[in-house]
Amino acid sequence: MSSASYAIHRTAVLLVDPYNDFLSEGGKIWPRVREIAEQVDLLDHLRAITAAARDAGMLVFVVPHRQWRPGDYDDWDHPNPTQRGIQERHSFEKGAWGGEWRADLVAPGSDIVVKQHWAQSGFPNTDLDLLLRQHAITHVILIGLLANTCVESTGRFAMELGYHVTLVRDATAAFSAEMMHAAHELNGPTFAHSITTTEDLIAAIRSAR
Repeated sequence: MSSASYAIHRTAVLLVDPYNDFLSEGGKIWPRVREIAEQVDLLDHLRAITAAARDAGMLVFVVPHRQWRPGDYDDWDHPNPTQRGIQERHSFEKGAWGGEWRADLVAPGSDIVVKQHWAQSGFPNTDLDLLLRQHAITHVILIGLLANTCVESTGRFAMELGYHVTLVRDATAAFSAEMMHAAHELNGPTFAHSITTTEDLIAAIRSAR
């Protein structure tokens, strides 16, 4: 799939889970994504896409996972394996450095922060769909982490709701090359309208200005 064309005021970047725990040295989950993140030059690509989007007047929505708090999942009947891991590691802990945004990716006062999601999709039990529709957004570009969980789940849900969905191969990462392959070669083509690269996406954004 190649890059699509975008109307600036109808398109938004969804920046998924830009936490220090995921994206910064010393983060609790960074060691598991580091190899793939460095292979695809993830951090530079996330910075480049968000900067290009803001410069063009395109909105960036921060789509965050639940920040862990004491007691989370303790009395749940069916926490999933990821939630069990968060429960054990205290990933994205509220009030801790790991649960803060990576500072060079989020623009406070400019980006729109969505209510936190408990599982993998950024849509259920949040205000993401409402906010997108109130800003007349029809096209969403997904970047961030993880390619085969939160990014994929959010993209699938967006498609079900009628949005045009773009995935960016080198603006996401996962725990293994196999997971990246599944996200972009096997699963992505079943729901995404475009699967592109950072270079091609930025060219499309600039041409839409």
